[in-house]
Amino acid sequence: MNATARARQPVRWEQLTWPEIEVMVQRRTHEVALLPVGATEQHGPHLPTGTDTIIATELSLAVSALTGAPVLPALAIGCSYGHGTVLPGTLSVSPERLSDLIRDTVEWTAATGITRVLAVNGHFGNQASLAVAGDHLRRDHPELRFGVLNWWTLNRAIAAETTVDGEDVHANRAETALMMAVAPEHVRLDQLPRADDPDRTAGLVFRYTAPSLSRNGVTGRPSEATPELGRRLHEQIVQAMCACVEQGRSEEAPLVGPPSRVGVA
Repeated sequence: MNATARARQPVRWEQLTWPEIEVMVQRRTHEVALLPVGATEQHGPHLPTGTDTIIATELSLAVSALTGAPVLPALAIGCSYGHGTVLPGTLSVSPERLSDLIRDTVEWTAATGITRVLAVNGHFGNQASLAVAGDHLRRDHPELRFGVLNWWTLNRAIAAETTVDGEDVHANRAETALMMAVAPEHVRLDQLPRADDPDRTAGLVFRYTAPSLSRNGVTGRPSEATPELGRRLHEQIVQAMCACVEQGRSEEAPLVGPPSRVGVA
């Protein structure tokens, strides 16, 4: 896909009127909507609390500009129990409540006529809620299609780049670089030289809150982040997401109908 040639204005759900949404739904039978799911939580001394929401939203808008897929309003407060309350700034809902909110959003989107939704996840801690929401949706609404795109694992190259400085990614090299690419005005460059803190999760059998793992809320080496790395990662992630949107517009279940009784005694 030639990003320069095909780029246009992103389609933001909250900026459309209901007749415009109706036309959009009628134009493409199997449209895929993007739902940014972020978080509001401490991100060390150099990144804002809205980092996860900013990244999930900006990635979604970039994909929308290339594919025309509508972007639903972001869920800006995710499940951030893992950060505890020692480091100021974190806001959170319970994993159960986030799951319910995701389900409600997808169901209301379907009521408008868009029955295919890809959640663009910006925060590790949201994954359980997204999985539970998906389980309920596929059981209760077999006519819907719901999937999750965790930007840091979309392909092997992205995953490898993201975890260079540790598996427990948070405010690290990759995340900081992405922020340099999509929202550079929010990166506190003066804090970067002192922001590095190593990943201490290797070999642990239990899970701990951030203050038990990090001295400043960071896991990784954000001092190594550069705008160039951020732009490269951004392009790779957006292209991978675009491919998912295009596939999602035509994908059907491998098997349709009740199970075969052939050969069953």
